[in-house]
Amino acid sequence: MIEGFLIGVIVTTSIVAGLFFLRFWKRTQDPLFLAFGVAFLIEGINRLRFLSLANPAEGEPSIYLIRLFAFVLIAGAIVHKNLRRART
Repeated sequence: MIEGFLIGVIVTTSIVAGLFFLRFWKRTQDPLFLAFGVAFLIEGINRLRFLSLANPAEGEPSIYLIRLFAFVLIAGAIVHKNLRRART
């Protein structure tokens, strides 16, 4: 029971963090904020899906593939920003 509560807290904080980053992106148009916002929203939805499974298994490959996608999205945005900065 406590595990469900804690996963719910992680879902909520991930979605709130994602919305904050999207708000910063809307204000600045910085793609790094967009990547962080989308990644946090993906992670929140992924955890919500994990919470809704009847027999959740942390080692399930789909969970890690979705997390990998979110982290690659952030890494790609960092590389993009650094390459753009190096050209100027």
